[in-house]
Amino acid sequence: MYVLLVIIHIAVCIALILIVLLQTGKGAEMGAAFGGASQTVFGGAGPAPFLTKITTGAAIVFMITSLALAYVSSKPSARSLMKGVKPMPTAPAAPAKPAAGLPMGGAGNMAQKAAAPAAAPAPAAPAPAAQAPVPKK
Repeated sequence: MYVLLVIIHIAVCIALILIVLLQTGKGAEMGAAFGGASQTVFGGAGPAPFLTKITTGAAIVFMITSLALAYVSSKPSARSLMKGVKPMPTAPAAPAKPAAGLPMGGAGNMAQKAAAPAAAPAPAAPAPAAQAPVPKK
């Protein structure tokens, strides 16, 4: 259903663009008043009434497909790519411990907490030194 609506919507968009480009502007009659060629194929008024009706119809179909696509897209999908995939287990978070010697709470304690030095991480064990190859003589 969604794919069909998208195909109709794109076709109507292209048709609407072409129909609007085929229409003449409001100032086109001025050239005919000074000896320009008249559009006798479509009659005295030219193709204006016919193209206006087609433009109106295409605009109505465009609006209906736009609303239908918005409605279809707003529904949650019943399908999922993640069906059957088990979530990864997570470790429980350890509760945060207050710094030693500092009571919790109070505005005055904020300055003490900011002034307290942060605990430095333990230094990592040094990596074993790589032995250099002995040059051959």
